[in-house]
Amino acid sequence: MMVCKYGGTSVGSAALIRRAAAKIKRLAEDGEQIVVVVSAMGEDTDRLAALCGEFGSASARERDRVLASGEEISAGLAAMALCNEGVPARSFTGAQAGILTDNAHGKARIVDIDTAALRDSLRRGETPVVAGFQGITSGGDVSTLGRGGSDTTAVALAAALNADECRIYTDVRGIYTTDPRVCKKARLLAAITFEEMLEMASLGSKVLQIRAVEFAGKYRVPLRVLPAADSAAPGTLIHYKETDMEKPAVTGVAFNREEAKITLVGAPDRPGIAGQILSRVAAADVNVDMIVQNTGSDGRTDFSFTVHRDEFAAAMNAARAAAKDVGARNVEGDSGIGKASVVGIGMKSHAGVAAAMFGALARENINIRMISTSEIKISVVIDEENLERAVCALHDAFQLDREPAAE
Repeated sequence: MMVCKYGGTSVGSAALIRRAAAKIKRLAEDGEQIVVVVSAMGEDTDRLAALCGEFGSASARERDRVLASGEEISAGLAAMALCNEGVPARSFTGAQAGILTDNAHGKARIVDIDTAALRDSLRRGETPVVAGFQGITSGGDVSTLGRGGSDTTAVALAAALNADECRIYTDVRGIYTTDPRVCKKARLLAAITFEEMLEMASLGSKVLQIRAVEFAGKYRVPLRVLPAADSAAPGTLIHYKETDMEKPAVTGVAFNREEAKITLVGAPDRPGIAGQILSRVAAADVNVDMIVQNTGSDGRTDFSFTVHRDEFAAAMNAARAAAKDVGARNVEGDSGIGKASVVGIGMKSHAGVAAAMFGALARENINIRMISTSEIKISVVIDEENLERAVCALHDAFQLDREPAAE
């Protein structure tokens, strides 16, 4: 069994839907049982969101009802296209597919999936086509899973159905060592581990929604990213198998332009200060990324943290309130920063990655503002104007354009 998800650009027109249907037909003829998940056509979700905006602050419940219709249209059209190809098919809304969510409209999380209806459809020899991005609450209301939620729908269905693989068809050839639009030497990866992909997604790689990767890793669903336009391309397999620990130290370079940095200058150096500051930020519903605290000889500390640029204004207000709470001297903010990261499971067994990374940036005369590390990644905050140059320098430093030696 295979779950195949087609994104908005892959079903953006009648011709593209027919192309997807022809590909599904070939898979079915090869003996595969297929469940299809579709996104809304092209920019339909943006169009529907703009329409909602015309009516002011409508309730989140009604907004979800409108936004979910985009995927339902795609599902119905895809089922029609499959039937025209001679493949029996039936469309399903998220509710009809048994996807139960919590009540957090606009960012709902999947609670359970009752696969009975989908399994009945498969037993009848049909190909179910499920509207992604949506489910139903226990109260019977339509809910949506947030941007990119169709990826999560596909992976969740693959886990619930115990599918052999979940395939994400999109407008890129797979996962690259970095963004090929920024670094022309970027190389397509044949495979990447869930650990690495999770870090890449959280650090700025936009190919897969991070919740989908988390879901796939949790339930050990083999996940493959493929180009919708090339039926012969192998794409990139995201897997959970143990890998050779002697593999290259770095697998890829991720980056994020949408960062902002805030510093509380001259806060008292005493227990509980960090908690007081971050509780103010949390109360503003702002997510904090990197945190650095430096204590000076005068008994005062500078407390810095980064947030998404969209939340900069709210975070600054929270930081100013926190500064008054703790008696900090000043609050400084900078929304002109970016984050570059090197990621690789091989870092667990290779020394010298940090030295090589910082040396490459030094040779480009790029100043590092903050540093954060984990077992398989090192991230630095730098001025945004230097970000693309840093990405290419790091890609070259770790020779990521070269194919790794065969195991």
